[in-house]
Parts: sequence; C-alpha cells; structure tokens
Amino acid sequence: MATPQPIKKTNRPVKTAPVQNSSAGNVLFTKENYKWMLIGIIILALGFFLMAGGKSADPNVFNDKAIYSPVRITIAPILIVAGFIVEIFAIMKNPK
Repeated sequence: MATPQPIKKTNRPVKTAPVQNSSAGNVLFTKENYKWMLIGIIILALGFFLMAGGKSADPNVFNDKAIYSPVRITIAPILIVAGFIVEIFAIMKNPK
C-alpha cells in the first residue's frame, strides 16, 4: 500500500477568476420585458373585469341572460388565457 505524499507549499499567489458585478450587464429583465408584463396584466385585468358581475336586484329572480352572456362565457376566458400567454412570453423573452 502506497503512502500519501506530503503536499508541498509554495509561495506563488493563487489566481482567481474576476468577480462580475451582477448589476452591471447581467440584467434579468429589460424595459421591454416589463412593458410586455404590463400589457399582460392589463389583458388579465380586462378579462377578470368582463367576467365579474351578474348581480340581480332581486335575489329571488335568476337572470340567465346576465350570467350566461357571451362576454362572460367566451370573451373573458379567452382574454384571461391570452393574458397569461403574454405574461409567459414576457418572462421568457431574452434581452438582446
């Protein structure tokens, strides 16, 4: 069985990699990403706003025209899904 050799100490300086400042050029999101995020939030808010409502003046009367309107059933969910797609695009978009 071989015996381990002792480590020789030298007086040479140790070379280290240069430290990069994370705030200088290593930006996660750019102004364009934030612009797309804002657009996505506006689309989401519009979709949720269109889906809300349907309150009746008389709680004993069911107003199916207000609850099952095409705006609430079709347009609002499409806007919400589109808003989430825009948000995913804004997060995944690489800066140039």
